[in-house]
Amino acid sequence: MERMAIGKAINAGLRAAMERDPRVLLMGEDIGALGGVFRVTDGLQKDFGEDRVLDTPLAEAGIVGTAIGMALRGYRPVCEIQFNGFVFPAFNQITTQLAKLRARSRGRLSVPVVLRIPSGGGIGSVEHHSESPEALFAHTPGLRVVTPSSSHDAYWMVQQSIASADPVLFLEPERRYWEKGDVDVDLAPGQVAPLHRARVLREGSDATLVAYGPTVRLALDAAAAAAEDGTRLEVVDLRSISPLDVDTVARSVRRTGRLVVVQEAPVFFGAGAEIAARIQESCFYSLEAPVKRVGGYHLPYPAARVEEHYLPTVDRVLDAVEQALAA
Repeated sequence: MERMAIGKAINAGLRAAMERDPRVLLMGEDIGALGGVFRVTDGLQKDFGEDRVLDTPLAEAGIVGTAIGMALRGYRPVCEIQFNGFVFPAFNQITTQLAKLRARSRGRLSVPVVLRIPSGGGIGSVEHHSESPEALFAHTPGLRVVTPSSSHDAYWMVQQSIASADPVLFLEPERRYWEKGDVDVDLAPGQVAPLHRARVLREGSDATLVAYGPTVRLALDAAAAAAEDGTRLEVVDLRSISPLDVDTVARSVRRTGRLVVVQEAPVFFGAGAEIAARIQESCFYSLEAPVKRVGGYHLPYPAARVEEHYLPTVDRVLDAVEQALAA
């Protein structure tokens, strides 16, 4: 076991992938000498050279478009989008080219591109730096969307994403970059959890909390607070948003009878809505209460001074749990 922060674990995972496969290269704004604004790629250009760690112009559409061309030529590009709100200039390249080339060519072409995107808020930043765009991309067929919540998952999931034949959006919870955790770097391939498998982090019997990315820690904190009053909450880390591991969530809900989904993105048309619909379909006779959702409000991400009023909190999660238990 090695103890490292999530950002450092991603760095180590990128390094391992680059050492293993010379076709893997990194692209992005200020990722070379600077090591990225969050220092996730720190030291990689020094060790692998400017041909494999490329500082690009400030042009997200150009970054993704170039990566698509390189993937078609046999490379495995990993692009860093500097901040989550900066991904939208590349939206057309991602949704009309990257996502569709494999289907358009009837499987003859693959575009194994990974887009690393800091996700969520809570860092007190300015406009366009605290978005949660996962639902936009999960809605697009042909894209895989995953998000780690721990150092261990960050290390292994970035490598699994790079190895995928399909394009992967790798959403990194930006306010969790500095949280430390244990990483087992010596696992054999068969011992690593599948990329798109959800994981039960805490067992419980009264209700299920489903979270992903930055809200997993929040769900665990809420479960710990509820336990002080004798309420046992089960916490499921979704890990993958597309494809969605409904089976793991459904097994949990059949045990607990209640479900609360926690996300930072607005709940309106969000990932939680899809989870709620799937669970209603598969667990109708097990549900003791309507599925509750906790997340951001249906408005643009607010100024940093008031973001604590926008982001879900332990109290908001526990309020939803109380409503579910009282139903």
